[in-house]
Amino acid sequence: MPGTTAPVFLVGELPAGSRAVLDGDEARHAVTVRRMRAGERLVLSDGKGAAADCVVDAVRAGRDPALDLVVERRWSEPEPRLRVVVVQALAKGDRGELAVELATEAGADAILPWRAERSVARWEEGPRGAKALARWQNTARAAAKQARRLWVPEVPEPVDTASLAAAVEDAALALVLEGTAEQRLTTVDLPTEGDLLLVVGPEGGITDAELDTLCAAGAIPVRLGPTVLRTSTAAAVALGALGARTTRWE
Repeated sequence: MPGTTAPVFLVGELPAGSRAVLDGDEARHAVTVRRMRAGERLVLSDGKGAAADCVVDAVRAGRDPALDLVVERRWSEPEPRLRVVVVQALAKGDRGELAVELATEAGADAILPWRAERSVARWEEGPRGAKALARWQNTARAAAKQARRLWVPEVPEPVDTASLAAAVEDAALALVLEGTAEQRLTTVDLPTEGDLLLVVGPEGGITDAELDTLCAAGAIPVRLGPTVLRTSTAAAVALGALGARTTRWE
């Protein structure tokens, strides 16, 4: 779907036949926000790589809006051979959601929330933590649609440092963004397939103990450049560098 301008709407399951109906929240957005009309095109996606190119046949406005669609073609987009999993430390306020938004638009394949030692936000167990996680998940969903992505990044439950170290051991490569690291992201040897973990610390930085734990599990500290980036922008910048250095943008 490179270069398409047709908006993407997410559905639980793609239609099997030549016609479909878009309803619910996605139809409400299409009718009331985008003001779509008959004859316009849109893409339905299941958020897992499958898509259908559709033409709006009729618009049903009102209390429960819906779009009648004609399905013209279907296709699927495989996951990249090299998946980038952004490990994002919890951040206060809306900085965490901004980090998720930018990382999703930049191509993150999954975003793993991390309870870092210096994270101000804690996401305690219970309703408040569940609500915070839902905000990240909804942000990833909206950003994927905005970026015309067919894959919505998974945003699972947050992990602590011990669980993150176990994930580092299982990954093809794990990189920790660290401003004092000697090695640059642009010079490290990258794998061609598997999961690449990209660890982003909180605003206060990663502690020495956390860095020691992750490095003992096999992670490599790297820096992006001469400046220090906020936790909300670091992953997106790193994803751009990885896209240029790998086949992910081809």
